[in-house]
Amino acid sequence: MDWSVIVEYRNYFIQGVINTALLTTVAVLIGLLIGLSVGLMRLSRKRWIQWPAKVYVDIFRGTPLLLQILFIHFAVIPTIWEDGLHLVPPDALFSGFVALSLNAGAYISEIFRGGIQSIEKGQMEAARSLGMSHWQAMRLVILPQAFKRMLPPLGNEFIALLKDSSLVAIIAVNDLTYAAFATAKNTWVRWTPYITAGILYFLLTYLLSRVVYLLEKRYRTDVER
Repeated sequence: MDWSVIVEYRNYFIQGVINTALLTTVAVLIGLLIGLSVGLMRLSRKRWIQWPAKVYVDIFRGTPLLLQILFIHFAVIPTIWEDGLHLVPPDALFSGFVALSLNAGAYISEIFRGGIQSIEKGQMEAARSLGMSHWQAMRLVILPQAFKRMLPPLGNEFIALLKDSSLVAIIAVNDLTYAAFATAKNTWVRWTPYITAGILYFLLTYLLSRVVYLLEKRYRTDVER
């Protein structure tokens, strides 16, 4: 149990925490936008809108995230770059952003769809009878109620996403897992690097779970009022 290697390679772990937090934050924000859009598309009565969303969700929920990361990093991004679209950088961290965001969007879309469908149909009918358009009723009446019900599964998805971000280490993104692996490889010390990474992951997931808990508590208080 040589803890001196953690001090020696502390920059690896500091950068690992930053990249892990950055990957999770970006994937959550973009995943929420994708999830809301795709969730609403899946609720559409028009098949030409509904089916592309269904195919997207089935593909990203039906294949391993690790395979998605490898495919996007080694196949999709290089192909786009070679075709002259240099707005997409052939960078491992960017590939991680794309893969995690697309994967999160597929799962979050189902949470949105389930949350919206859990609201009684009479709510939409009442809003429309007051002269609201379908979008106004969805934005002002349905989504605020559905969001409160969606918070627990969304919180679980965010925590799972934080832990799943460790898979980007396979494409050499310097996240916490890669920091532990690189330290162990360079020093031949096995216990302390992985224990340190585990502790840091635990702290990050605990902080995220507390944020979700405070949001749930706030919305419960608002409803009670």
